[in-house]
Amino acid sequence: MELQKVYISIGSNKGDKFNNLQAAVNAVHLKVGTIKIISKVFKTPALGFEADDFYNACLLVESCLEPSEILNELLAIETNLGRVRTKKEGYESRTIDLDILFIDDLLIDTETLKVPHPELHNRKFVLEPLQHIASKLKHPVLEKVISILLQECEDKSILESINIWLKNPSKQYDFSKYNYIAIEGNIGAGKTSLATKIAQDYNAKLILERFADNPFLPKFYEDAQRYAFTLEMSFLADRYQQISDDLSQLDLFKDFIVSDYDIFKSLIFSKITLHQDEFKLYRKLFYLMYKDIAKPELYVYLYQNTERLQENIKKRGRDYEQNIDDEYLEKINSGYLSFLKNQTDLNVKIIDISDRDFVKNREDYLFILDAICSYDPKASAK
Repeated sequence: MELQKVYISIGSNKGDKFNNLQAAVNAVHLKVGTIKIISKVFKTPALGFEADDFYNACLLVESCLEPSEILNELLAIETNLGRVRTKKEGYESRTIDLDILFIDDLLIDTETLKVPHPELHNRKFVLEPLQHIASKLKHPVLEKVISILLQECEDKSILESINIWLKNPSKQYDFSKYNYIAIEGNIGAGKTSLATKIAQDYNAKLILERFADNPFLPKFYEDAQRYAFTLEMSFLADRYQQISDDLSQLDLFKDFIVSDYDIFKSLIFSKITLHQDEFKLYRKLFYLMYKDIAKPELYVYLYQNTERLQENIKKRGRDYEQNIDDEYLEKINSGYLSFLKNQTDLNVKIIDISDRDFVKNREDYLFILDAICSYDPKASAK
């Protein structure tokens, strides 16, 4: 599912209220999606019942989960943080309260989930922090922006801004030390998916290999002997042009560049697919081009075992890939590992993801981000 913007209200009036909010933020980051913005924390009186004051805030989260999955994750977070739901009528104190306010412009009305939240326009403890992060957000039913809804709200509660800020766990992944990161891996390793997710979550310029436009690729899988040299030459020319063009074009609105390939893959694949005399000629041409190409400051290699690679290849369903045999994949993997083992010019990080699914499991995705952002090229060089 595509990324969607989810606005979530969080509140607590039992125990260590601020720490409860921070624990909820950390859990949302781990289970639901990337937290883009966190509002100020507001101290608010209990509405509709006598109890201690609440601490309330709002989050903007980008998530690829289905709305029902988001709801289930939030309910699980509440339970894990000690919320006990009783059958008493009316409101009651709670360790943590998580409510979905908006999911893009979706209108959802089921027994378990109603979006937009049907009471948000009547609750100042929701509107005040929401205005702090999304004052111009328009309610898709009431057709008024949040700042206007706050002005018109009949709730007369007095809110107090707390001078302590919740920490955004998404900020722990610091890509600022890199201008250019290349994500590499075997066929079906997930390099395009990872590069795309990183670009979306961390404001990077994305460079994706244009293999789908290569007319020789399907022909190569049908007759490798005949089309290998033509295929490798066309890939080399296209990769050279794309990397040269994209790296030379400065994008002031992006923080760094991430690509789903490095041009050196041309030499790795050609060594496997070409005859020895063809490879010698190809290698001369490659190095003439390679010396002029900017090198990635971090080269990430995603290792997948052959069984998982085949599963991924079958899953994505490209007709011309369906008959790739294990031996070919193992040769490619050996070629990459041989190159990386002898590599002295690049900062290389190899991440074994054979037992992980970072597309479906957010914790696996965060594991990869940890591995990338905690990498210290100086330490690895010792």
